[in-house]
Amino acid sequence: MALARARSRRDTGMNYWPGFVDALSTLVLSIVFMLSVFVIVQFYLSQEVSGKDTALSRLNAQLAQLTQLLSLETTGKTTLEDEIARLRSTLATTENERNRFRGLYESSGPGAAAAQGQVGELSSALDKEKTLTSRALAQVELLNQQIGAMRRQLAALEEALDATEKRDKESQTRIADLGQRLNLALAQRVQELSRYRSDFFGRLRAILGNRPDIRIVGDRFVFQSEVFFDSGAAVLKAEGRTELDKLASALVELEKQIPGEIAWVLRVDGHTDVRPILPSPVFKSNWELSSARAISVVQYLVSLGVPAQRLVAAGFAEFQPLDTAPTEEAYKRNRRIELKLTER
Repeated sequence: MALARARSRRDTGMNYWPGFVDALSTLVLSIVFMLSVFVIVQFYLSQEVSGKDTALSRLNAQLAQLTQLLSLETTGKTTLEDEIARLRSTLATTENERNRFRGLYESSGPGAAAAQGQVGELSSALDKEKTLTSRALAQVELLNQQIGAMRRQLAALEEALDATEKRDKESQTRIADLGQRLNLALAQRVQELSRYRSDFFGRLRAILGNRPDIRIVGDRFVFQSEVFFDSGAAVLKAEGRTELDKLASALVELEKQIPGEIAWVLRVDGHTDVRPILPSPVFKSNWELSSARAISVVQYLVSLGVPAQRLVAAGFAEFQPLDTAPTEEAYKRNRRIELKLTER
């Protein structure tokens, strides 16, 4: 019964800047090509790392399962070994008893028959104990074989896990190295682009004239709203249309020079000052006024031949001021139309 319990567990028409446009086109194409290479490489490396992470997780799960099974098998082996030791002890005791009774049988007369009966019973019990011991030893041998097989499988899994981790580290190193090289190349291209942009803005300034109400701020041309519109209105004035005529001709020629696959746009941003708009049946807020002004500029440029898909209109109301001072000069600076050549 003890043995039973132990078994249960991402020219112009004007001839002054074709060389500049060619250089700018080449630069933009180079940047797009490098970004495309980076995105493709990043995608494939990410797929590879993702697949390896999945395999690594599966290997870890198998490793944990085998470790648990090994622990259970080791526990069962220990229990059986304890049972064998107990059976051996019982066997030894039984053999001693049998020998004692044999001695009594051989040396006694009248009680010999009774002693012989007890010897027979002890021999039968001894045979049963030997049978149980043999079965237990066979189970221990089987468990030893199973434990050996599990240890070999565990070693193979650990080797595969080490190889996967090594490949993951190599992939991460390649990604980091590629990122550093691309960042360096992009930084160099950005420096060249900044130099070309400065030249471009200087030439466009020559077209528009040296006016105090047209400024270059960073990478944008800034026109005071008064150049284009009357106060509180979004209808272009004649003066504004004249300035946009100059700009449109340059943009039409630029659109011919830049390859069609380059996703560039001219963004037209409308801005107001912080003061609320006067009551108007047309515009209820500075949001509507700034957006309507940007749309008027875009629509006029389209009428002059600038492709509509190269234009974007945006209204910012009073929320992107250049000067936060509560003065008339600050209010005037903040009422503006900004033009920015950018990526779509």
